[in-house]
Amino acid sequence: MLPHGKATENLRGIAAMSSAVFMFAIMDSSMKRLSQNYGPFELSCLRCASSVAFLALPIVWAGSWQSLRPANPLLHLVRALLGIIMLSSFVYAVHRLSMAETYSLFLCAPLLMTALSVPLLGERVPLRRWLTIGVGLCGVLIMLRPKSNGLVSIAAAAAAAAACCYALSAVTVRTLGRTNSSAAMVLWFLLLVGIGAGVLAAPEWRRVPSGDWVWLGVVGITGALGQYWVTDAFRRAPPSVVAPFEYSSILWALGIDWIFWSVLPSSVVVTGASIVIACGLFIIWDERRLATLAETAAASPPP
Repeated sequence: MLPHGKATENLRGIAAMSSAVFMFAIMDSSMKRLSQNYGPFELSCLRCASSVAFLALPIVWAGSWQSLRPANPLLHLVRALLGIIMLSSFVYAVHRLSMAETYSLFLCAPLLMTALSVPLLGERVPLRRWLTIGVGLCGVLIMLRPKSNGLVSIAAAAAAAAACCYALSAVTVRTLGRTNSSAAMVLWFLLLVGIGAGVLAAPEWRRVPSGDWVWLGVVGITGALGQYWVTDAFRRAPPSVVAPFEYSSILWALGIDWIFWSVLPSSVVVTGASIVIACGLFIIWDERRLATLAETAAASPPP
């Protein structure tokens, strides 16, 4: 049984993760609305700029500029490049697919993170997890639904590409987090991605009409709050405790699709998403089980 203080922190971490997932769902639905008027690069730039504006407020208030000094600038640039591809691919996908379809494909990212941790971080992954990753990727293939000519839709491929870039970016955080503060990682990521996407969008930049500033404000506020709460969730509780609640995003996506666009997912999407989510939850459960065994072994007196 967990000590009272640790159990309370875990509950707060779960609440923070659940709140973050809800905020990101609102942000993504607002971006889907804006994607009708802007290209993927421009919208990626506007998303980052709007969030920076809100994230900068507490930093200015606290005067914590010293914590923003970046360590390992090259890796920050690599992460920003991945972020540009991830955001622009996600915007392209969510404009052409439903929220639930895009989220279902994007949720394969935890499986990819586990696989990438081996070559990039030198971690060991048991055979049962490799088998689980393989089954989960089969669920992704089901959702990609190759056409009669053997090709998948560009939008579905874009969602899968966004998940790959997100997984790679998340792996870089493991390294950056050793020498950078959370505020530095978030702020430099948004600044660099915003500048890079803005440069790419410049040739076809569209003026932002006054009516869209409200939507951009929603994107900025929800993006900033979501980023803060997801960081707070992982600070308060172990990933094995809070990570399963990331999958609640699919429930918000289903609700938003139905309420605002009167769209429900097909049976193919439901089947594929169920496989991906089940495999992701199994990996999280297995990691938690091994951590518990290690703690028990460490607490046991030597023979």
